[in-house]
Amino acid sequence: MIISRSTFDYQGKVLIEKMKMTTPYKYEAIFENSGCFIYFKDRAPKLLSADQNVQVNSQEAVLLKCGNHFLELLKHTEEEEVEAMIVHLYPEILKKLYAKELPKIIAHNDCNERSEVVVSKEVISRFIESLEFYFENPALINDDLLELKIKELILLLIQSKNVCSIQELISDLYSARSVQIKKVIDLHRYSNLGLEDLAKLCNLSLSSFKREFTKVFNDSPNNYITNQKLQRAKELLRVTEMPVSEIAYGVGFNDPLYFTRTFKKKVGSSPTEFRQG
Repeated sequence: MIISRSTFDYQGKVLIEKMKMTTPYKYEAIFENSGCFIYFKDRAPKLLSADQNVQVNSQEAVLLKCGNHFLELLKHTEEEEVEAMIVHLYPEILKKLYAKELPKIIAHNDCNERSEVVVSKEVISRFIESLEFYFENPALINDDLLELKIKELILLLIQSKNVCSIQELISDLYSARSVQIKKVIDLHRYSNLGLEDLAKLCNLSLSSFKREFTKVFNDSPNNYITNQKLQRAKELLRVTEMPVSEIAYGVGFNDPLYFTRTFKKKVGSSPTEFRQG
């Protein structure tokens, strides 16, 4: 649950926000028309998005593009709290700030490979400290200062070797981007995400997702994804000594008993019998 939330608004939009929440908590951040920069103070979640499946460490930040993102906060203690600083990057605001031209290093950089989405704490720590100061002294904030903070963030990210990510993000914000359903499924086939989650990652309604999925894979989502998970499980049973429960979790089942029942129904033998055979 969210414990506290403070925001700085710019032209009727939440531009910067500071949130504190308890775990376990699944924060669904839908930024269909914006980008997002998120910094985690003490501990960080695993990032699941249309094209990212990475673990972010504490005091690191992550740069997200347009689309739907899930930040899973894993529970360790009942009292644990997670604090995040979030900066929203709206296309209309970026267009205003860079009305004449984008920073030259963005506009002219030739990116053959997409750079890492995670931003190290060494580069961004001072910027976060300045935001903390303004949240402690909100009377100092005005639109001019907020514009400067956005420009400062963009320049810091460029210097942190994230120029390709910035270039790609701004390009996405300036033009429509359709998420390739095959790319999403390939990346998250072993993640414990439901069909509604996968549909959101593809920017589709559940019914549209099912329809498009069938066109791409010539199979229903449930049947295809289950078969993919079981195929991976069979490989692990053959070549590893991993416990059956660990394999179940590893291929995206959150219930080992359900995994065993599904495996036996589809394969004709239990995981243990399959391994012994």
